[in-house]
Amino acid sequence: MERTGKEVRKTKETEILIELNLDGEGKGEISTTIPFLDHMLNLLARHGFFDLTVQGKGDTDVDYHHLIEDIGICLGEAIKKALGDKKGIRRYGSAIVPMDESLCQVSMDLSGRPCLVFNADFDNKKIKDLDPLLFREFFKSLSDHGGITLHINVLYGKNSHHIVESIFKAFARSLDKATAIDNRITGVMSTKGRL
Repeated sequence: MERTGKEVRKTKETEILIELNLDGEGKGEISTTIPFLDHMLNLLARHGFFDLTVQGKGDTDVDYHHLIEDIGICLGEAIKKALGDKKGIRRYGSAIVPMDESLCQVSMDLSGRPCLVFNADFDNKKIKDLDPLLFREFFKSLSDHGGITLHINVLYGKNSHHIVESIFKAFARSLDKATAIDNRITGVMSTKGRL
């Protein structure tokens, strides 16, 4: 069974194509016109063992917000499509990942019920000209459109780059665990019989 998802989104503000293979090798082909976002999405692919293609462009002359948020929307939709009926998946995933002085814990439930808890203090420090708080919008969109209960808690950290990097690596490892097939599971991991 191939677990892949593809999402295309074209608006007056952005144009995005995402292809995702949950059972990949960690290959990323990323081009969003935002170099730091490219770096983070490549980390997501590598540390989650996903094959991920992202092509995106948008009105970044206005702000990075629309493009980052819409890529989150598309990635959430691609994850949902790749999971299909969710039969046999572990459903839950959690990871704690350090990045130098920063430490982040990400926990998730692929429940179909979107919810985001995002605790990160960037102390108003930008990454080049990028406001790292936009990554809250990224994960909110991803959670909403992927149907994921997602808890992101930065336990501590000072460097904004390191904090965001620890978030993406922990998210990737958590998603890898949650999407993993467990042969002991019959149907879906729920007493309701559906997710």
